[in-house]
Amino acid sequence: MVNKRTVMGVIPRPQAEGSPLILRAILPRFARQDDGQRQCYKMFWVSIFLGTCFLVCGPINGWAAGEMITWEDCLKEVRQHNFELLAARAGLDQVKATKAMTRSSALPQISSSISADRGKTEGKAKTESYSYGVSGRQLLFDGFKTSNDLAAADENVKVAAYNYEVVSSDVRLELWTSFIKLLSAQEALKVTDDILLRRRQNLDLVTLQYKGGQQHKGSLLTAEANVAQAELDRKEADRNILLYQIRLAKALGRTTIMPIVAQGDLFVGDIDPNMPDWEKLVETTPLLKELTAKKEAARLGVKSARSDFFPQIYADAGAGKSDSSWLPETGNWSAGLSLTFPLFQGGQKTAALSKAKASFTQVDAQEKNGRSGVLMILAETWTLWQNSVDQVAVQEKFLEASRQRADIVEAQYKSGLATFNDWTIIEDDLVSKQKAILQAKTNALIAEASWRQAKGETVDE
Repeated sequence: MVNKRTVMGVIPRPQAEGSPLILRAILPRFARQDDGQRQCYKMFWVSIFLGTCFLVCGPINGWAAGEMITWEDCLKEVRQHNFELLAARAGLDQVKATKAMTRSSALPQISSSISADRGKTEGKAKTESYSYGVSGRQLLFDGFKTSNDLAAADENVKVAAYNYEVVSSDVRLELWTSFIKLLSAQEALKVTDDILLRRRQNLDLVTLQYKGGQQHKGSLLTAEANVAQAELDRKEADRNILLYQIRLAKALGRTTIMPIVAQGDLFVGDIDPNMPDWEKLVETTPLLKELTAKKEAARLGVKSARSDFFPQIYADAGAGKSDSSWLPETGNWSAGLSLTFPLFQGGQKTAALSKAKASFTQVDAQEKNGRSGVLMILAETWTLWQNSVDQVAVQEKFLEASRQRADIVEAQYKSGLATFNDWTIIEDDLVSKQKAILQAKTNALIAEASWRQAKGETVDE
């Protein structure tokens, strides 16, 4: 979660935990120590103070000084710059242009002409002729081929529109996943800072006890290894922020990389436990609508292929003037009907009809398979989302229990009532639970996005 201090460009640092317990456990014994042991205790508290000051007042991380961006900002930017969305829009525009071309064949075809000729026949004088005119042709009947082609073009426009929605929902999922993972990486940095501070405090305490002869070498090495692991986790958190900044920039459609700070929090809301109406929900998904439109377009394609076996009837008309000199003055006009009926084309029309039927069979099978596939995806993503949200609640309880146990055993260890092994096991468990709750929240939010993507939610919603 990015709080107010993070928004202002400063990463909040975790405060030292357990200091009052340390004071209560150690200070009563401080007066009874010799000079050497007192010096060790002084070094211990100086190191705690300097370490805390460094963490609280240390330099601002590079990522925290980057561009602040909210989820709403991401949606606005991705609509204009994402390359997948731009390509899908261009595909839709192409199909609309194809539909306009198909419609044009049903409209009157009008053309004009002008000509000038000069010739000579052997033994005769040269001749000249000039003419100009306008002619038109109107399709009257073609076995309903044009109307079927136009209806199929309408379905293809729907296919392209639904495909745009499918692409948009995929882009939304990728964008949300990148945004949430960047948020999670930023939160992980604060968690690792907290863990690192706690591990260093533990190491200082074990070092102090080791020098006082109260702990053996193995305990010291274990505490040092825990610090090394915490430092490694801190480095990995820094690297992950850079990685997810690049991933978010790509999802937004940016061609240049610059520091980005995701603004928001990893809030996991309540879920509706009621089972959705699967059959009704399936019918509203863009993917199934796309497959259904493809099936209808293929069905109309079969009808169009059958129409090729019918004759074509046109109405023709024309008017113009011609003469042997310019400007022509002798007028002429014509009007009539024409009928064409190809008798043999080498089996081309029969093959075209067979191809259209096979195409319909293919998309019909794809539509039926897609329906069951969409239903399965909806059920899987809904179940995963429900389980992930429930897991967050469980992990929060585990984390609270681990914190309580860690505080209690830490006080017991400092007072000599718990062994190092008991203490370090519970400390390791606390670290594990801190990481687990962060991962659980991230998984739940991504699972919710997958459920929304399965339903077909787009970047425009």
